[in-house]
Amino acid sequence: MSANRQLSIFVLIDALGWPCVETHKFLADALPYRKPLTTVLGYSSGAIPTILTGLPPAVHGHWNLLFFDPAGSPFRWLRHFQFLPDFVLDHRVTKKILKELGRHVFGLGPLFECCVSPRFLPWFNWTERKSIYSPMGIETHPTVFDLLAEKKVPYHAYTYHHLTDPQILQQAKRDLRNGTASFLFIYLSELDRLLHFHDVKSDEVRTRLAWYSTELQEIINVARETTPDVTFTVCSDHGMTPVSRRFDLVTEVEALNFSMPGDYLAVYDSTMARFWFFNEAGREEITTLLNGLACGRILPDEELDRLGILFPDRRYGELIFLLHPGWLVARSHFNGNAWNPTGMHGYHPGDPYSDAVFLSNRSPATEMHTIADLYPLMAAAGGAVHD
Repeated sequence: MSANRQLSIFVLIDALGWPCVETHKFLADALPYRKPLTTVLGYSSGAIPTILTGLPPAVHGHWNLLFFDPAGSPFRWLRHFQFLPDFVLDHRVTKKILKELGRHVFGLGPLFECCVSPRFLPWFNWTERKSIYSPMGIETHPTVFDLLAEKKVPYHAYTYHHLTDPQILQQAKRDLRNGTASFLFIYLSELDRLLHFHDVKSDEVRTRLAWYSTELQEIINVARETTPDVTFTVCSDHGMTPVSRRFDLVTEVEALNFSMPGDYLAVYDSTMARFWFFNEAGREEITTLLNGLACGRILPDEELDRLGILFPDRRYGELIFLLHPGWLVARSHFNGNAWNPTGMHGYHPGDPYSDAVFLSNRSPATEMHTIADLYPLMAAAGGAVHD
């Protein structure tokens, strides 16, 4: 045991929201410093880069996974196959082939999925090509892992890219007993899937959180066997909102009889739709339709700017239609027609169910308000200098 060694452990639990923590009093005794954190609008693809850089998506560049890039799309060659019927282009085997090409030939990374019809892939590119949990994972700005590498701070990062949650926790305990790392980043992703289909108060969620609590308390105990000075923090990227209503937005827009990609392009996700327009008639009629819907609203530029998701080049959408909390887009290429969750995230950050969490055994040195405030804590814990 080293009396002078300091050890910082940050555990990111995907979708662990403040209401969930409050309901189950999760690790209340071990981590008494607790606060809800405002997340960013969108999904983990934007939230986690904000945690790792301390910057909003409009600055670090990562928001949704697909972005408009007709000049740089690795699937531009698919334009030569537009003559093929939908039952060929949209076939599951075609999508499987394109997914493998994207991951292993075009360098789009292990997370690439065919999230729109292959007919429209030539107009899009993929954001997360590298692991954001390694140095140089975000090309535009340094992450905490870049700072750790620059300062030569010994660390471990564990994610679902290689291990399951149980495997991650077992490996972390082995590394704590055998290693000399002074910084651990542990990303546990499996609660997200559970909360999509089980209420916060369900036995399934209660059992999983009890298991997390036992495992994480053991991590704390193992860490203290070798290092008396341990800072242990649990955080999250967003919460989970109960789903109460569904709306078939795709059918409503397609009924206007404009065509993709001739008149417009749209990417539909569970809680939002993003549009690009190629003529004024399509823009005006689709905008009028969206303005008349009770399930959501168009986000004005002033609000997008305030939320840190206004991109001047409109790569993530010229128009963004966001559903109200509790509503769900009934079908999309992202999740398929069978997607029927009872919980969802990706709503407005003002939704209380969307709040992420900060839980720690130490009082934070700075005020904690948003998930971006986690970055300076991690940077300081790793001995790195940050602006």
